Amino acid sequence: MAGGGAVSVDEYFAALPDDRREAMAELRRIVTTAAPRATETMAYDMPALRTADGRFLLSYDAYKRHYSLFPASDAVVKALGDELLPYLAGKGTIRFPADRPIPSDLVRRIVEVRVGEAEAARTRTDRRA
Repeated sequence: MAGGGAVSVDEYFAALPDDRREAMAELRRIVTTAAPRATETMAYDMPALRTADGRFLLSYDAYKRHYSLFPASDAVVKALGDELLPYLAGKGTIRFPADRPIPSDLVRRIVEVRVGEAEAARTRTDRRA
């Protein structure tokens, strides 16, 4: 929605329409708090988080009727099951309706699962080296 060429996360937020900025700021606060060692960056014109070793964790964006969080990996779907189902929209996409509050606790747990996935992947890579 707002990304359209933003170079930084702050530029992205500055370009958001007023009616999206507050919810997106809340989403940003949740994901950065849940992954405190992650680095904010841009990916596919969206705010994103990467691990300290550069692995992609997630990205998020504002749309006309919803806010999206990417990805809904197999591990995320398995870990959060039925609670996540109402928000799944296609492979890898989680959508939160714009006319309802963002489920903060669910978002936090999604991020925590993604951090766990990244740690497990890093450990597997370290063992092979």
